[in-house]
Amino acid sequence: MIASNLDETRKVKWYGAVAIAAAMLLSPARGTAQSSPTPAQIVAVDECDPATFNVPKVGGPDFCKNVTLGKFTTFDQLKKEAQDGTPDPGWDFEPDEVKVKKGTPIIVVNQGGEPHTFTEVKQFGGGFIGDLNHGEETVSECNGGFKNLAIARTRILQGSQLQVSGLSKGEHYFQCCIHPWMRVTVEVKDNVHDHDSDDK
Repeated sequence: MIASNLDETRKVKWYGAVAIAAAMLLSPARGTAQSSPTPAQIVAVDECDPATFNVPKVGGPDFCKNVTLGKFTTFDQLKKEAQDGTPDPGWDFEPDEVKVKKGTPIIVVNQGGEPHTFTEVKQFGGGFIGDLNHGEETVSECNGGFKNLAIARTRILQGSQLQVSGLSKGEHYFQCCIHPWMRVTVEVKDNVHDHDSDDK
């Protein structure tokens, strides 16, 4: 009889301990955020012409997978416009400026037809393809092209996305190291209000 009561007491204690442990695991800790902030989204677009971008001397087979509806820019057109200082507006990051609260991740989605990079730079400048730079010096962060692992990590293939997180408070500059006129300024603040404020 005494042994039976001891067994029941042990069972109750064991079940109680399990219930407490489960409650601790399933409920968020006090003072912590219940959910992660919603990411800010940036979209990369372009209007590459498969017939001229997919030749061996440019990108090779399947380099360009045009996704626009009848809007095409040939490689020669793109190059000429970039050299003239009037780069094709169809190659762009949208939006060009983003304001986020500190801790908010950024998701960059490539909805274009060819690869791009979303590379953080100290200041905007040229990329690693001289013909597209309009005389601007290649910024150090873009040196070496895709042989540079730091750049390769920022590449976004067609239909894929890249997440950027952990940005410090202040202004951050991102550009495509292939098409250097594709640029975004990200401003990270402690708080983001509906109206601009002085809390930079």
